[in-house]
Amino acid sequence: MARILVVDDEIGIRELLSEILYDEGHTIELAENAAQARAARLRGRPDLVLLDIWMPDTDGVTLLKEWNAAGLLDMPVIMMSGHATIDTAVEATKIGAIDFLEKPITLQRLLKTISTGLARGRSTVAKSASGAFASVAAPATPAAVAPLLAATPAPVVAAVLPPDQGLLGNISLDQPLREARDEFERVYFEYHLARENNSMTRVSDKTGLERTHLYRKLKQLGIEARKRSS
Repeated sequence: MARILVVDDEIGIRELLSEILYDEGHTIELAENAAQARAARLRGRPDLVLLDIWMPDTDGVTLLKEWNAAGLLDMPVIMMSGHATIDTAVEATKIGAIDFLEKPITLQRLLKTISTGLARGRSTVAKSASGAFASVAAPATPAAVAPLLAATPAPVVAAVLPPDQGLLGNISLDQPLREARDEFERVYFEYHLARENNSMTRVSDKTGLERTHLYRKLKQLGIEARKRSS
């Protein structure tokens, strides 16, 4: 499962990509313009970004340049456009984008490109972590390491449920993943609806789903449709 940021000014494209990638098990964050994309990137590093080139406020290539100049282009970025020229795609690749998807995007091409991008991102992170560990560990001596070991707390061991107690709350872990996920999501959304007094705007903000997608998700999960404040 990966955290994917989708940046596109067309709501239909955002919703379509969100639903496809959500069904693939990913966590999706949506941005309709560069300002929202900047804020999302500052909140945390996504595992991958799908970035539209043509947007009304700041185009995707300019945003890519901004992230690169600020040292924030440390995640795989895949550019998208239905009108971009080859020169634009080449320019984005030179800046740091790993690939380019031409709209309309086929499902097979989308999933294959994302899989490749995520694999490349994991490889880059692993190499960076390995290099950082080597630079720290290389000069260490037994005398220098001993105090660190003495100060290091014992590792926390995750509790494992006995085979006959395969439950997460009231959710059975012995059922297929999709059914278990639906049960978890049902509990998750009911919790947020109750906490936010059924305000779809606040629940949308809390869960990171656009309202139209949120309504569709509640209907899909069979959560009772009742009067909700905006």
